[in-house]
Amino acid sequence: MAGKRVGILALQGAFVEHQASLKKCGAKSLLVKSLEDLKQAEALIIPGGESTTIGKLLREYHLEQAVLQKAAEGMPVWGTCAGMILLAKDIADSDQPRLGLMDMRVKRNAYGRQVDSFETDLQVEGLGTTRGVFIRAPYVEKTWGDARALCWYREKMVMVQEGRFLATAFHPELTDQVDIHAYFLTF
Repeated sequence: MAGKRVGILALQGAFVEHQASLKKCGAKSLLVKSLEDLKQAEALIIPGGESTTIGKLLREYHLEQAVLQKAAEGMPVWGTCAGMILLAKDIADSDQPRLGLMDMRVKRNAYGRQVDSFETDLQVEGLGTTRGVFIRAPYVEKTWGDARALCWYREKMVMVQEGRFLATAFHPELTDQVDIHAYFLTF
């Protein structure tokens, strides 16, 4: 994806940090706040934040169907934390708005409240050790179809890939490492 423009959904959440990580990788990025912005994006990152709010804003700004259309046409999409929740087809105990692009069931706020946030080293299949920042993070309870776990934390799936879709329960953009951003750029 070198040379492609990566959009970062900038309705709510940690979008500026993703932009800085992409810059470190030498990638072009743009903040997506409108349909016009989305049209320019060749890949999309959905950042952490509050998943219910982001889901409602996707609808309010008429971006939900446009994202689904571009994803169906082959656009790579990566969701971090709240973005992971929005990518899931199934969310435990919730009927909140979602994109439902990935064959997985997620549990929201699975590691506790904000005060329970933590950092840890993680082993990612094919990438090695990376640092994970967990803030009111979800985890994946179940995958099916072509979705497969690339990383586990305490026997819970925290990074899943399905084709050109990627989901992480943690926040790589809040560390100095850019290995997962660089990996997404290969899609």
